[in-house]
Amino acid sequence: MPFLPHAQHAAPRSPLRGPALPLGIAITAIGVLLSVASAPVPSPSEEPMPVPVAVLQVPPVQVTETTAVDPCAEPAVVEAIASGDDTATVAAFGGGAAFRESVVMGNAPCISLSDPARVWVVVNKSLPLDPPEYEPTDLAAVPLQVTTLSGQVRADVANAAGQMADAAAAAGVGQVGANNGYRSYGLQVTTYDSHVRAQGQAAADAGSARPGHSEHQTGLALDVVACGSGCGGLDGFGGTAQSDWVAANAWQYGFIVRYEDVGTPITGYAPEPWHLRYIGVDLATAYHDGGFRTLEEFFGLPAAPDYLP
Repeated sequence: MPFLPHAQHAAPRSPLRGPALPLGIAITAIGVLLSVASAPVPSPSEEPMPVPVAVLQVPPVQVTETTAVDPCAEPAVVEAIASGDDTATVAAFGGGAAFRESVVMGNAPCISLSDPARVWVVVNKSLPLDPPEYEPTDLAAVPLQVTTLSGQVRADVANAAGQMADAAAAAGVGQVGANNGYRSYGLQVTTYDSHVRAQGQAAADAGSARPGHSEHQTGLALDVVACGSGCGGLDGFGGTAQSDWVAANAWQYGFIVRYEDVGTPITGYAPEPWHLRYIGVDLATAYHDGGFRTLEEFFGLPAAPDYLP
C-alpha cells in the first residue's frame, strides 16, 4: 500500500458507527440511555394485567313469515256485505279511516268503488255507472222544501238530509231546502242536452254530467238551496249563512261538498257549493279529518277532469 501523508491518514470507520455527534447532543443521549437502563424491571407478578375488551354479543336475527291481514276475510265484514248494510261494513273494517286505508292499499278485494248501490261508489267523467241506466230501489221523499220535481233520494240520504236541515235551523242559520235529488238516466239526457244547447259543449261538461256519469242517478246526491220566505236558486246558494254552515258541518251527517273550487283540476267540474254527496257518517268523518277535498283523492284514484274518448 502506498504511504499516505499524515494529514490524509485516518482511522478506518466502523460500519456500525454513524457520523460523530456534537458534544452536547452526545452527552444528552448518553443520559437518556442511562436513565432507561437504570429503571426497575417489574417482576412477572408485578406485570400489569391486560385490559379486558368487551365483546358485543349480537343476538341471532329471528326471521318469521308474515301474512297481510285481509279484512274481507273477517266474518263481520262478510256478513255486513252480504246483508247490504254499508254502515255495518265500514264499521267492520274498523271505521272510516281504516276502510279507506284498506281500499287505497289494495287490501279490500270485496269492496268495489264502481258498485252504484254502495255509499262508497265513485262516479266521475272516467268512471261511468255500471249499468249506465242504473236505478236505486229504495227512494224516498226528501223531508225539505223542494223547488223541482226531483224530490227523491235514497231513504238513508233523505233521513240524513232531514237531520242536517234541522241542525242548521237550530243553529240559527236559516232553512235549508232542496233543488235536485235523484235523476234517472232519461232525465239526465234531457238535463245535459239542455245545458249543451244553452251553453255549448265545453260549458255543459263543466257544469253538468253526461248521462250515465251523474251522481244524481245513484240517489246519493242532493242539491241544496237557501230558503227564507222563499227558496233561492243554486247559483245564489254560495256565500249564504246556510252555505257556510253546510260546508263546515255537513260531514257530521254523512255528506261532503263534492265539487269545490280546489278540486276542479281533478273532477273537471266548476265549483258547486250546493252539490252534496252522501257517503255515510263514518266515511265523511274520515274525509273531513283527513283534509280531503275530492272523493278521487280520498280513495287514491287518478284525476278525471275529462271524459274518456
